[in-house]
Amino acid sequence: MSASERPAPRPSILEISAYVPGRSHAPGAAKVYKLSSNETPLGPSPKAIEAFRSIAGSLELYPDGSSTALREAIGRHFGLDPSRIIAANGSDELLSLISQAYLTPGDEAIYTTHGFLVYRIATLAAHGVPVIAKETNYTADVDAILGALTPRTRIIFLANPNNPTGTYLPFSEVRRLHAGMPPHTLLVLDAAYAEYVRRNDYEAGIELVATSENVVMLRTFSKIHGLAALRIGWMYGPEHVVGTVNRIRPAFNVNAAAIAAGVAALSDPGHVERAISHNEKWLGWLTAELRALGLEVTPSVGNFVLIHFPRDKGKTAKDADEFLIKRGVVLRALGAYHLPDALRMTVGTEEANRLVVLALSEFLGREARRA
Repeated sequence: MSASERPAPRPSILEISAYVPGRSHAPGAAKVYKLSSNETPLGPSPKAIEAFRSIAGSLELYPDGSSTALREAIGRHFGLDPSRIIAANGSDELLSLISQAYLTPGDEAIYTTHGFLVYRIATLAAHGVPVIAKETNYTADVDAILGALTPRTRIIFLANPNNPTGTYLPFSEVRRLHAGMPPHTLLVLDAAYAEYVRRNDYEAGIELVATSENVVMLRTFSKIHGLAALRIGWMYGPEHVVGTVNRIRPAFNVNAAAIAAGVAALSDPGHVERAISHNEKWLGWLTAELRALGLEVTPSVGNFVLIHFPRDKGKTAKDADEFLIKRGVVLRALGAYHLPDALRMTVGTEEANRLVVLALSEFLGREARRA
């Protein structure tokens, strides 16, 4: 059968490179240290685990299609109106739903050079045109984003902090971006790593959403709450945007175990504080130790570091990745993010963090500091 005789997808679909998650295996290694997906080394709250298990006796029942208990728990925790919250099967689902709702063929969506890969995928899947705004020092540049605006711009995706660079925009810059946008353009603030940020000039976006008609904020339970396996994302937005997205949101899109575990996770602030403390300690330690080895590390406010490698033969990011894999250490290669000379490392357990530094010192032929 020839290509003309079989079902054909929309041309924009064929422009999509399927998302490839971080590798999770190291063949032949006795123990694997997976540091490729920005998962918390502390795991989920014991309360969330208990809530997850409590669902086992009622798996024949559909979940609440509106995720009411979860939205109400989020509302209580952050002081938000639950009617302006949508829960979803991860933030990725929300990115797709927003794109479907607000892009028509030929409409443009802006994201930055090293922005999350799903922005491009969601845009193309909705017949939109992806537009890349250049970054400055691996950081979103408000002037570049504003300069990329055209009459066809309908969405701006801004990851703040950004993955995989770990950089962020102070909220004064986010407000400047919003002030320079036309009112018909939707600003999507993707704040997946907000809980990790320890900077006085950072805000996730709640106040801006509350006082604007064209801003939404996305959050996730996958990172700080350690519930990546359950895929729980949520959006806070203006009533008209929430109403629009709810029209196309799949029924029962958040499963019962996810709802229960998410509610329980929010009831355990102590667990979140322990995760923040662990990350703050080891993020600084890793940055200092890796720089002491002569490697460039982009300053990060997330739970990961972007490590840059030289292009010298035998010392490249690809060489380092292969070296680490043999020792059971799995980092994230970043060719798809236009960063072929870098690897992204999740802040792991003390054991994992120290192992990476020792392994890279061996790889580079340098002695690690005794810290």
